[in-house]
Amino acid sequence: MTKELDTLATALYVRIDDVLKAQPQLAPWRPKVGIAPRLSDAELVTLAVLSALLGFTSERRWLRYAPSGLSMMFPYLPGQPDYNRRLRNACDLVRHMIRMLAADTSLWSDDVWVADSTPVECGRSRETARRSELAGWAEYGYCASHSRYFWGLRLHLLCTLGGLPVLFALSGAKADEREVLLGMLEAAPDVLAAHLDQTIIADRHYYGRLFENELTERELHLLRPARQGEPERAGAALFKPLRQTIESINQTFKSQLDLERHGGRTPAGVIIRVLTRILALTSVIWHNDQTGQLIKRSLIAYDH
Repeated sequence: MTKELDTLATALYVRIDDVLKAQPQLAPWRPKVGIAPRLSDAELVTLAVLSALLGFTSERRWLRYAPSGLSMMFPYLPGQPDYNRRLRNACDLVRHMIRMLAADTSLWSDDVWVADSTPVECGRSRETARRSELAGWAEYGYCASHSRYFWGLRLHLLCTLGGLPVLFALSGAKADEREVLLGMLEAAPDVLAAHLDQTIIADRHYYGRLFENELTERELHLLRPARQGEPERAGAALFKPLRQTIESINQTFKSQLDLERHGGRTPAGVIIRVLTRILALTSVIWHNDQTGQLIKRSLIAYDH
């Protein structure tokens, strides 16, 4: 590993370990009487983040590589079935660390958020769509940005302009983006309480009087492009450059963190793989912020 990645891994492990010592209820459940795992939960989550940053989309290949590249940091590595099971049981811990690290950055106090969704493809053949365990949650949808249909889910993101994930959700490909956004806000009253008089910038799909009234009741101000037939709305000059900002955030997940090559075949598998990538990006922004880097959302020092 590079020196920068080694430093990030050490800082992340220490932070997770301190959190688990202070709040042991966040650790995945295991019997009180039994053999303690040789790989701690903090090491497990750190290991998963490293696999996302280094571009491994297969847990089996990652665990074959890790003994040669990470033996000094992780003297013991579990087999693939045990790693797979334990990581899926650590979903709550991963979600907690995403929020905790995000709140520990200077970007958390930004008064402008951007809202968007991006496809998470889960299969391409009709046979996969019919037989997959994801059927019923994953569905066919259309991606206007790339003018293509896909079968899978959508990752809905509410981020700062610097790309820091604030809120996120996974839904079916046809889910109404407005309903998902309102559901994300409803599920995080503590985030709203800490961000009063916030501005949300979104595309023209986030429209409707009732929807905007719901945001206004939460002291949120919506800026979006005008739809066909509407008069020009406030902030129209900002949308074209900010659209590139939103797309670049999505591209970080897709290109550098291989979101569309997640490899999940079950709901639990997809969820933890997506959460791991969100934690990887949040960890990089947190570490870059803590070390005074100019560009917070840069993965270049950590992806090789």
